[in-house]
Amino acid sequence: MADRTPPLALEELRALVASGEIDTVVLAFPDMQGRLQGKRFAAQFFLDDVLDHGTEGCNYLLAVDTEMNTVDGYEMSSWDSGYGDFAMHADLSTLRRVPWNDGTAMLIADLAWNDGSPVVAAPRQILRRQLERLAELGYTAHVGTELEFIVFKDSYEQAWDRGYKDLVPANQYNIDYSVLGTGRIEPLLRRIRNEMTAAGLTVESAKGECNPGQHEIVFKYDEALVTCDQHAIYKTGAKEIAAQEGVSLTFMAKYNEREGNSCHIHLSLQSIEEAGRNVMADAAASDGMSPVMRHFLAGQLAALRDFSLLYAPNINSYKRFQPGSFAPTAVAWGHDNRTCSLRVVGHGRSMRFENRLPGGDVNPYLAVAGLIAAGLHGIEQQLELPEVCTGNAYTGDYAHVPTSLREAAELWENSPIAKAAFGDEVVAHYRNMARVELRAFDSAVTDWELRRSFERL
Repeated sequence: MADRTPPLALEELRALVASGEIDTVVLAFPDMQGRLQGKRFAAQFFLDDVLDHGTEGCNYLLAVDTEMNTVDGYEMSSWDSGYGDFAMHADLSTLRRVPWNDGTAMLIADLAWNDGSPVVAAPRQILRRQLERLAELGYTAHVGTELEFIVFKDSYEQAWDRGYKDLVPANQYNIDYSVLGTGRIEPLLRRIRNEMTAAGLTVESAKGECNPGQHEIVFKYDEALVTCDQHAIYKTGAKEIAAQEGVSLTFMAKYNEREGNSCHIHLSLQSIEEAGRNVMADAAASDGMSPVMRHFLAGQLAALRDFSLLYAPNINSYKRFQPGSFAPTAVAWGHDNRTCSLRVVGHGRSMRFENRLPGGDVNPYLAVAGLIAAGLHGIEQQLELPEVCTGNAYTGDYAHVPTSLREAAELWENSPIAKAAFGDEVVAHYRNMARVELRAFDSAVTDWELRRSFERL
């Protein structure tokens, strides 16, 4: 990643701490689910002791399930190894204020072992490694993520107490693009937009979506690692702001039988030597796409099924993939075609593709690392791009995206593309993550089973 001015300079932080305006510093890193985990420090202590030397966190934070249960099968962390620590080192380029928490600043951390070597299975490190591979070819990736969420009038505590049943959505009907509909909760949306702006994110827009209470706030694209950091901060901050307002929101991929929460990811490549030149564009080509773009997109198709675990990492993720739902089912690409998994949009400097598989539950670091690794596979193998889909991909003769976490995990585990791009350690680590989730789900008795079986069977 190129040198860049952080949202908050270190000297500004020192002055704010000295004046008493900042009294707390959060140092956090993204875990396997993309959630921020870390510590809150007294600001002066952070400046005096943590900034230069880092801090420690239990290495089980990359070896637990969603509910923070210790589970087996992880090489890096276990009862047998004593659940030791890894080091958390602040990335100063991520320093920013946290406007929704008084007197608070935040930084994202990179993880390292005690000997200084990186924790290779950490999501941020996985993305860094793919960006390094991309840089070796002279390219840098620019990314935008589009996160959808559903807002409820119930607080998080009320939702928990009700078992997440019979919650009241903030809107009662489809408000896709409706100005009236977004106006109903504009105080919440406005607060999220403005406070994210004050935290250093560039907000583009907010709009209503199809599911009752569903909305989307979009941020300007940026360098891949920056976008993923901002994604994680935004997701955490939006939940915290909602809680402060006495409401709740969810990013889960499929909350109910209606439209799910997507997280479409847009990616383009730029030249490192010629800053700002989009290497995916070719004005002389009939379709506007350069050979690099065509090979990169062909790599996406070749690896899409193998990498689905990175794009759809949870049991619930696969409930989105339904025909006619605007969530993809076909391994296909098209020009501005929302029935395909991969949608090519823009022209010239804006030429890019959109991967429509991820839902709101995605870990952005892993998903973007997957996009880059897939594209590199296409470039390295000089893969040819299949014919474009010009009709309805849902009814076309295409390979199907995986329909379950179990299928995706098996594809990932046995993928030579994944092993070549990420290495055996990363493949095994995230295969075990899926295994843990499947084991938990397979042992659970669901409401669906109770309703169908309690009396009638």
